[in-house]
Amino acid sequence: MTNKNKYFVANWKMNGTNKSINLHKKIIQFAKKKSLKSNIIYCPPYTLIRSFVDIFKNSKIKFGAQNCFYKDSYGPYTGQLSSKMIKESGCDYIILGHSESRAFGDNDKIINKKIISSLNNNLKVIFCFGETYKEKKDKNTNKIINKQITSALKNVKNRNNILFAYEPIWSIGTGKILNNSDLESCLFYIQKLLKSKFRIKKPIILYGGSVNSYTVKMLKNVNNIDGFLIGSASLNVNKFIDIIKKTYT
Repeated sequence: MTNKNKYFVANWKMNGTNKSINLHKKIIQFAKKKSLKSNIIYCPPYTLIRSFVDIFKNSKIKFGAQNCFYKDSYGPYTGQLSSKMIKESGCDYIILGHSESRAFGDNDKIINKKIISSLNNNLKVIFCFGETYKEKKDKNTNKIINKQITSALKNVKNRNNILFAYEPIWSIGTGKILNNSDLESCLFYIQKLLKSKFRIKKPIILYGGSVNSYTVKMLKNVNNIDGFLIGSASLNVNKFIDIIKKTYT
């Protein structure tokens, strides 16, 4: 990994209660350590964002949402939340393009609209992309990555406010990850694509997919990873802190 500040994004998905937030208070003191060069971002369900923000105020912890509607203001859209509303709730980040959201109907065109809306409302986007096992087996990984990134960045101007999270669908929750050599090759392709095709000088690339305190010991040695998108392991504060610690040791 590079020596720049690392990102640790806790994607809680559809988990958590107000009691859960209190159990995570110990990370506030952990984040205060001067030697810790990290960006810690919690992305809880919408219902917990405001409570998180209030309880963690004056800390170094940042917050994000897990998705939004593609229109960026207000209107007659029952059950939806705009990026404007998410920003007003206290968030600085938003996860878009996650494979689970894609499975529920977010296609490339909708994701692109959501990215533009979120950036227009001063949210930093954590854009997820990755291939299925069949696409990997058919050796179409780079093709899929190129397609998803190209579609996502169409007509997007402020690309430096996007974090690119490579998250192979076949790896999510399975405990399976690429070996270091294959993963480095894939990340090198992503970095080269972002620099040459989209003129992003210093792209921030995260890795997601079965990140835990065991796999991070291997992943931390992979070049071009600037941080991690962490699912189930982030629900337990001790496990989450352990992942951060092991990234640096």
